[in-house]
Amino acid sequence: MRVMIVGSMAAELGEAARIAIGRGAKIAQADDVVSALTELRSGRGADVVLCDVQLPIEELIAQMTAERIAAPVIACGTRADAVRAAAAIRAGAREYLPLPPDAELIAALLETLGGDGRAPVAVDPAMLATLRRAEQIAASDASVLIRGESGTGKEVLARHIHRRSRRAAGPFIAVNCAAIPEHLLESELFGHEKGAFSGAIARRIGRFEAADGGTLLLDEISEMDVRLQAKLLRAIQEREIDRLGGTEPVKVNVRILATTNRPLEAEVKKGTFREDLYFRLNVITLTLPPLRDRPRDIVPLAEMFARRYADVNGISARPLTEAAKRLLEAQPWRGNVRELENTIHRAVLLAAGEVIDVDAIELPAAEAEACPPLRTPAALGGSGSSAVPSPAATNGLVGRTVADVERDLILETLTHCLGNRTHAAALLGISIRTLRNKLREYSAAGLRIPAAPNATTAQDRVPA
Repeated sequence: MRVMIVGSMAAELGEAARIAIGRGAKIAQADDVVSALTELRSGRGADVVLCDVQLPIEELIAQMTAERIAAPVIACGTRADAVRAAAAIRAGAREYLPLPPDAELIAALLETLGGDGRAPVAVDPAMLATLRRAEQIAASDASVLIRGESGTGKEVLARHIHRRSRRAAGPFIAVNCAAIPEHLLESELFGHEKGAFSGAIARRIGRFEAADGGTLLLDEISEMDVRLQAKLLRAIQEREIDRLGGTEPVKVNVRILATTNRPLEAEVKKGTFREDLYFRLNVITLTLPPLRDRPRDIVPLAEMFARRYADVNGISARPLTEAAKRLLEAQPWRGNVRELENTIHRAVLLAAGEVIDVDAIELPAAEAEACPPLRTPAALGGSGSSAVPSPAATNGLVGRTVADVERDLILETLTHCLGNRTHAAALLGISIRTLRNKLREYSAAGLRIPAAPNATTAQDRVPA
């Protein structure tokens, strides 16, 4: 993990850096915000930024947002800096790290924000088979296509492949093709020179150059515009890229991993994905099973998240009761591991007493009703129930237009997904591009669009 320290390395902030180094992090340091931005634009970048709240941290966050430099910012300060810390959080800082630093808290923050350094949780045979295949091909330089529903842990598996590869000492760079507007994605991937377009105030190294010597993850690649796919294909084949506004090609040495939650073969047939790019990426295919197809992993994952979020929130770790485990195992988990993680995070915060029991586990109403967790066949009268919806389930729709129902379904799903558009689009069965267009339409009509909590980019805060 790459950690940037913004501020003096003297005293407490330097101690935080030494603790991070002890946890395996690579440290870069900048004395001020201007120097930090220069370093971040250079392509050396950072996975996490620790910034002294005595510096203009709001300016740093605003400029990173404007230039789409995606790295969580952690504000660091003493108790005397409480007012500045609150302002930093309002400006978009992801967390606040009190100084002098606590080693376990830093470890938990780095693990949560920068990616877990451990192997994916795998107890169920379905997941173990995928993990064994991933480890078998990790040492090669072959491109890998990782398939799976939204929230199954595709990026976690990609990071695991990188750690087991010969490029483990190099950078791991991830870019979410669904989260970046089409007109900005080319610059994000290939970089640009100063003045290449309006707003290009300085040279910016793209993700390909930042990943040189390491691994580049193209997350949700099915959402990339077909016109940009041609340039991507050339970059992969020729191992060189052209910065926007540049005059000479730049050689790069990266391994490509890509993820998708949709079948690319169908996208090829529709003409929205290039067949030659599909074959170039699809050297090795790994398919992550949804959580409902790997039920033996539910409790181990829940216990791991319970420990993680207890550490992050400074709470004593508490075990899950047997009743809580049965409740979790009975759910359909349409949002997969990501939904389970959010549920356990809430439970850690809401639980009272020495254990995490069922009363601390809040489930979406639709899921709780669709899958009653602790009912038995005897309680159901020993017979199956009909799948035909009751009149009460449909009476509320009579008299409403399809457009109104569609709008409410989209907004409620986005709220359920905590503002995560990729996840919401997957649950709705539509593309992220279609979802963006709908949200733009609703925003223009004056409706409030649910946003992801702790959003760090303008893309997260407003409709694309």
